[in-house]
Amino acid sequence: MAFRPRPPAEPPQPAGWSSLDEHLWYTCDILADLVEGRLDRRPLIATHARLEPGDRALAVGPAERVSFRAIGDGSYRQSSMFAFGGPAFVLGSMAANAIGNASRRDRAARDSRPRWVAEGPGEVTITRYRAHFSGPTAGWLDLGWRALETVELAGPDVFEASFRTESGQTLLSRLHTPWASLMFALAAATAFPAHPRLLSGDWLPPDFEARCAALGHPVRPARHQLVAGQGH
Repeated sequence: MAFRPRPPAEPPQPAGWSSLDEHLWYTCDILADLVEGRLDRRPLIATHARLEPGDRALAVGPAERVSFRAIGDGSYRQSSMFAFGGPAFVLGSMAANAIGNASRRDRAARDSRPRWVAEGPGEVTITRYRAHFSGPTAGWLDLGWRALETVELAGPDVFEASFRTESGQTLLSRLHTPWASLMFALAAATAFPAHPRLLSGDWLPPDFEARCAALGHPVRPARHQLVAGQGH
């Protein structure tokens, strides 16, 4: 029987406390340990992801992968037809065929324009140096923080990043996950230390610390620690 370490004890749940609040609270706890050099004291987290020597899983959870891409290449099959019969029938058939070709052409043109495409759900593992996502239909992503070209927190639970493939193609992907703020803060602190959102602290809601304190659920000052840490 496989042994799965017991997760850390859950802090008490104040009234009005959401699941996202819980993830943000743990995000601050993890980042404070990072700044203070205490990551090695955190409990081990079980994960299926492969870890490089010296790396460790900091969080694991559900995610949905979304890619900015086209779903077609602009090509379509044009129908050619020959109609036999009276003039009205021939003209009507030719008009219907032209309309059908125009519709296929327009759909092909729409499909060739990039848009956000849901690839499917899976599991994401966040480590000190990367995020690894895999899902049964969504494939996998291995996002090393230093290999990313851009990072953004596109929503409270949406991490967005662009990266270059081995063939030189730049891809833009999103992971919808309650660990999005943790991913953004780790990536920004590692490879984008002057990112405006990191320096402003906007990866957390503006009143998060005050609300935590008011609910009797004080949080460590990771927002300010990360900014102060950029000066060292």
